[in-house]
Amino acid sequence: MNTGIKIIAPVDIGRIIRKKRKEDGLSLAEAAALCNVGYRFLSDLENGKATVHLNKVLQVLKGLGIDLWLGAGKDND
Repeated sequence: MNTGIKIIAPVDIGRIIRKKRKEDGLSLAEAAALCNVGYRFLSDLENGKATVHLNKVLQVLKGLGIDLWLGAGKDND
């Protein structure tokens, strides 16, 4: 059973990050400091900017306690 969220665009990751940050009661500035990234970077990430650096995305996911799982499967689109 798949309980994850299918990611098909950068904005999908941004939505997940914003939701978790707000659930944790963190401002954008607080979350950026916690994850050791800049405010602008985190804002861009949450807004789905496609050119963010993957290593920093992973750093934010880890900092906010978000697990990332990838798997190969059939494309049902």
